[in-house]
Amino acid sequence: MRAPTQLILSIACGLAFSLAGPANAADLVFAQVASQTNPASADNAKGLELGIKVYFSSVNAKGGINGNKLKLEVSDDGLQAKKMVELTDQLIANPAVIGLLGFLNTAGLSMLAKENTFAKGGIAMIAPQQGDKNIVEAENVFPLRSGYADEIDTLLKEAKTWGKDTIAIVNMNIAFGPPLAELAQKRATEMGLKVVSRAVVDFSPDTQAASIAAAVKAVVESRPKAILIVAAGTPAYEFVKAVRTVPQGLVQLYGMSTLVHSDLVKVAGTEKTRGIVLSQATPYPFTSNKIVITEYQAAMKAYDPKMPLSFISMEGFLGAKIAAEAVRRAGANPTREKVLASLKTMGEYNMGGISVNYGSQARKGWGGVDLTIIGSNGNLQK
Repeated sequence: MRAPTQLILSIACGLAFSLAGPANAADLVFAQVASQTNPASADNAKGLELGIKVYFSSVNAKGGINGNKLKLEVSDDGLQAKKMVELTDQLIANPAVIGLLGFLNTAGLSMLAKENTFAKGGIAMIAPQQGDKNIVEAENVFPLRSGYADEIDTLLKEAKTWGKDTIAIVNMNIAFGPPLAELAQKRATEMGLKVVSRAVVDFSPDTQAASIAAAVKAVVESRPKAILIVAAGTPAYEFVKAVRTVPQGLVQLYGMSTLVHSDLVKVAGTEKTRGIVLSQATPYPFTSNKIVITEYQAAMKAYDPKMPLSFISMEGFLGAKIAAEAVRRAGANPTREKVLASLKTMGEYNMGGISVNYGSQARKGWGGVDLTIIGSNGNLQK
């Protein structure tokens, strides 16, 4: 028989343990593969990570979900497709990883989708920064953002509305650049717009400057009424800076959501970026006109107040919110399989004025495309 003191201590310890949370409470790990070292993806990769971690921090500060804390692990693939595939295989082989979140790399995601990796691995891919139909419609992919094709269409329709009937296309030579340039050429022709030149910006440090000069030369010679930029990262910003120094470059510029406007202004300058129209595949984060946007702004202020609000961190935040909801619906003992099952049966999930809809028939993200313009003060306006 135990001594009274020992018995009391045993009961007290057991009570304390039961109050602390479920016996299996632990970190629930979501994994992201996105390169913060490659200049074509660094800005967006950092923004996605920021938004995800801010949301996870807000959840964990309230005790997590059923006592479990949410954690993000980030891997850098250098924006190399084969490296993304290799890292993803490693993550799937790790039973501690409960889901994949916020991947960034078109070529890598295309390979993973083609190989049916997410289905074979029995794991969810949540909110990749991707708008390619073949990727977002792959099994076990749960999209958030609108498609790249939707952005291209919206920008070209805007150009046509304003009489910009001759277009120069400038695209990067990696990731989504080549296929989207082809799509833009096709869609422009279908809309009655004439593509007068196409140029490629090379992301190799050795040839980048020469490719930017060649792209500017192509614009000068073709004299378009507008330029469509299908690119991302520092080289795209440097192209804007360079093309705005010549008279033929003082035409309407259109860019995709992959261009981070704050970094574009920082590199090219306020004067050279004024009037550029950017499509946005995620909701406008600067005005509190929806509950979830107010929530995002409050979380950013609480957990990383030095960082500015942005579309890309908003995207990470929303993706993390979807992941957390899947965990909540998975019950007290979430597993990779339960998280995947909860996403497949989630139906319409209203995050606070912004909804996604995942079911057996279709998996649809937000679905909207907004147009924004860089104002005279360098701020983005809707």
